[in-house]
Amino acid sequence: MDTSSRLNSTFHLTFLFLLIFYFSSDMETIKLCLGDGNLNVKCIDTEREALLELKNGLSDPSGRLSSWEGNDCCKWNEVICNSQTGHITKLNLRNPYPLINGGVGDRAAYERSCLGGNISSSLSRLQYLSYLDMSLNDFRGAEIPDFFSGFKNLRYLNLSFSSFSGDIPSQLGNLSSLLYLDLYADSYSNTGSWELRANNLHWLSGLSSLKYLNLGFVKLKGVGSDWLQAVNMLPSLVELHLDYCELESLPLSFPSINLTSLSVLDLSDNSFNSKIPQWLFNLTGLTKLYLVWNFFSGPIPSEFSRLKSLEVLVLSNNLDLGGQIPGVFGNLRNLKVLDLSANGLTGEIHQFFGGFSSNPNNSLVSLNLNSNSLAGELPESLGVLRNLQYLYLSGNSFFGSIPTSIGKLSSLKKLDLSYNSMNGTIPESFGQLSELVDVNLVENSWEGTLEETHLMNLNSLENFHLSTVPSRSLVFNVSYKWIPPFRLKSIQLENCQLGPSFPVWLQVQNELTSVTLRNVGISDTIPGEWFSKLSPHITHLVLSNNQIKGKLPNQLKTPNLRFIDLSSNRFEGPLPLWSANATEVYLQGNLFSGSIPENIGGLMPRLEKFYVFSNHLAGGIPSSFCAIRGLQVLSLRKNQISGEIPNCWHQSMLWAIDMSNNTLTGQIPSSFGFLSSLSVLLLRNNYLDGEIPSSMQNCSGLTSIDFRGNKLSGSLPSWIGERLSSLFMLQLQSNSLRGPIPQQLCNPPNLHILDLSGNRFSGDIPKCVGNLTALVSGKNSEVFLQLLYVAMKGKTLEYKNIVAAVNGINLSGNNLTGEIPVEVTNLVTLRALNLSRNQLSGNITEKIGDLQNLETLDLSYNHLSGSIPGSLASLNSLVHLNLSYNNLEGKIPAGFQKFKDPSVFIGNPSLCGIPLPNKCPGGDRIL
Repeated sequence: MDTSSRLNSTFHLTFLFLLIFYFSSDMETIKLCLGDGNLNVKCIDTEREALLELKNGLSDPSGRLSSWEGNDCCKWNEVICNSQTGHITKLNLRNPYPLINGGVGDRAAYERSCLGGNISSSLSRLQYLSYLDMSLNDFRGAEIPDFFSGFKNLRYLNLSFSSFSGDIPSQLGNLSSLLYLDLYADSYSNTGSWELRANNLHWLSGLSSLKYLNLGFVKLKGVGSDWLQAVNMLPSLVELHLDYCELESLPLSFPSINLTSLSVLDLSDNSFNSKIPQWLFNLTGLTKLYLVWNFFSGPIPSEFSRLKSLEVLVLSNNLDLGGQIPGVFGNLRNLKVLDLSANGLTGEIHQFFGGFSSNPNNSLVSLNLNSNSLAGELPESLGVLRNLQYLYLSGNSFFGSIPTSIGKLSSLKKLDLSYNSMNGTIPESFGQLSELVDVNLVENSWEGTLEETHLMNLNSLENFHLSTVPSRSLVFNVSYKWIPPFRLKSIQLENCQLGPSFPVWLQVQNELTSVTLRNVGISDTIPGEWFSKLSPHITHLVLSNNQIKGKLPNQLKTPNLRFIDLSSNRFEGPLPLWSANATEVYLQGNLFSGSIPENIGGLMPRLEKFYVFSNHLAGGIPSSFCAIRGLQVLSLRKNQISGEIPNCWHQSMLWAIDMSNNTLTGQIPSSFGFLSSLSVLLLRNNYLDGEIPSSMQNCSGLTSIDFRGNKLSGSLPSWIGERLSSLFMLQLQSNSLRGPIPQQLCNPPNLHILDLSGNRFSGDIPKCVGNLTALVSGKNSEVFLQLLYVAMKGKTLEYKNIVAAVNGINLSGNNLTGEIPVEVTNLVTLRALNLSRNQLSGNITEKIGDLQNLETLDLSYNHLSGSIPGSLASLNSLVHLNLSYNNLEGKIPAGFQKFKDPSVFIGNPSLCGIPLPNKCPGGDRIL
């Protein structure tokens, strides 16, 4: 049960108790409010002075107590007096800030309207007080005053959401007239974290008249199982809230339950770790029962059928509740809300719906079975739930078609079948749901057609979300000029056949705030009138993976547009930079041309992710990118961008930069060293020169460096191995780097890809290469690959090449000398090793056979000698092998039958045997 629901429930009950309270005990107050009392009554001087002392001790930034002046306190706001005696009976200091869906919209405005400070003990002089409400304020960890226990006439006490802390005063048990007690200890305050607690609840025994008790968020971890005994001493209790109380003990049985009047029980968000107790089913007067997040286990008891008055049952997120759903819920004629989501339920649901078939007059309004492991086809008996308004079946394994009986749910407003395995059709009866507002059918495998009959009566439809597998086996067979009865707020259609044109039924949707039309087969130009009339409230626009063509308007009146994805189409012309509030822009894979505006930092100051790769952009990289402080990802790959990279990166939050495959010149900017968040830096295939800047050693979070195909010179800095401990990929192929490979390069524990090929490195291969931890254990590669996927937007040839290179070392095309270190055979997860085109000598170690995951081995064009190790033939995973042009000798060992191409072994004059043409002396050519 969320906070909003709790508040709504609390407020409704508050109103009920107020009526009980006023009409039973304080008719004079009612008369005063209605104008039928002695309006000339004056307040008591001592009580007025008490209020003034209270006011002086409180902080009141919004001036809520500004009316507290003058002699007649009975005329002050929030104060009510008895019309006969003048004594103050009611003090309502509740924060009037209007909550929005149970939450705070403008936190600053909320905090300004809070009372705080010190609650003066002068308040204890209000001995006739029967109603005290100080809720929704911010007392910043103050303790509940002990003197509250002196209000002997108090019937209503509400201190909820006011940031009290410390122990609840046990003296509150002296308030024997109390009907309503709300100490709900959560807070909307942003000023601190306060904890209200109780070590026992024995003090409750003095509140024998109590009808409402809310101790939500009060820490009761230390009370043990005594809490139930204490609560059981409140025979008049109608509503009990003990949610988020850190209760750990829940007796499975209890000798005698006195809570015969209990109507509402909330035990959510505790840590019971037990079965659902049997004594719950003796509370036959329950109308609302909330048992969320309690780690209950075992099957759902059939004894729920005994709770005949039950209207609301929320039993979600217990995780270990398993088995099938019993059919007993169909016997509960008053049941309106049933939430069994996220409980690990299994099997089919025919029995469950069958239970309702025997009760055609059922009252069920909301059914939530989300996030279980339910399977099978949805039964036709679904149609028996004639009053159903909300149906949530997301995150299961249902398959087949939507039953035709769905059309009988004439009151249905929300339908969620997302994330299932539905592989059938949507029936025409779906079109009978004239009350339907929200539909979510994404992540299934729908097939068949959707025609006008499926849509023509959906008069109330506002949100329509549907996606299927990429084959586009679901087709919209709607006439081009058909006009629907609905006006959508959001639409999401993915991997279905909607095109090739933009149908009119889409063009008339001018109230949209979110549009996703991904891979729907549109090859049309965008209708200019529709596009120009998009709602000014639109925040989300996705038209990706189509073949939409033509130029886009330079400007759109969409000030709230934050997410733009027009990728993988045929758009041309200049970049559409429409919204100053855009945070994510995906324009890759189009035909956009021209240059990136120099003032892009001013045009889109809130930009966080900017993908424009694989277009025809030219010109330079604007320095105003550096001014966008929130920029996280900048991907300019595969364009014709030229000039130098601006050296101004001092304030950005960038974690991924991809400027590969352009014609950039100059040096790598030293200011990249100021990007403390930088994780991915891809600059390959440009004309960059100079050395790797030493300032980059400050980018300690770098995981991926790709500088291939440039003109970099100088030595390989040792700090790369010393400072970049998170390094996953280092690719420096085809540059002009020289000198030895530093020993420190063996340090990074997560290094999975090392490519130094095509440079001028010299000296020996460091023996410490055998200490590369990631190539010994093979751990953590998935994490870094996911990071790269996000940075590059995946599914590209470049990304696939990177995946293929994981757990690989390429040192080919250098001037390396000495022997191949035997320590390299420690790298048991190595998949690719290329040491070709160097000056390596010595033998190939027999331990090469330890590399059981090796798929590619290239040792060609070196000075290796000796025989080919027989263990090499035992590598079943080996697919690519090249030992050509060395000084190897002797017979090719048995086991190399799969390498039939002589080029694998040629250039070794002293080698013999199949597949080489020369026979071995004194032996046959059989392997």
